[in-house]
Amino acid sequence: MAGLNANHINPFLIASTKILKDMCFVDAKVGKPSVKNIAFTDDTIVIIIGVTGEMRGQVMIAFSNDVACDIASKMCMMPITQMDEISISAICELGNMIMGNTATVFSTKGIGIDITPPTMCKGNVTFTTGFTKNICIPIIYEENKIIEFNIALKGD
Repeated sequence: MAGLNANHINPFLIASTKILKDMCFVDAKVGKPSVKNIAFTDDTIVIIIGVTGEMRGQVMIAFSNDVACDIASKMCMMPITQMDEISISAICELGNMIMGNTATVFSTKGIGIDITPPTMCKGNVTFTTGFTKNICIPIIYEENKIIEFNIALKGD
């Protein structure tokens, strides 16, 4: 399998929009993909999930603190104004559900992947992916709330 193409990106988009609709009751739109260096600011919460199998690398799902609180509020069905243990758990579980569904979509295409447990990172941080490019895809809901998917994968 060579570099990433639309057939490798679409399963992430299918899974993320489905899970956001089913679990958070939001209709999300896919923004314009771009190749991007991976750098996050102090106000960012990032869920990192590793991918192994026929594709290798990681997926980073990034939220501003306000968007993370909004998503956690929708998942927990109660107002959340700051990220605490419960809301962080909810956001990590959202990453798990999205990536689990992504793995299922890939399996229907004959591509086997496994995922690692999610790791949460917060603050001003930069990642490097010397082995492949990072594709950044914004998922937008309620007109201006953005969840950023950073996909840095390489196929066998």
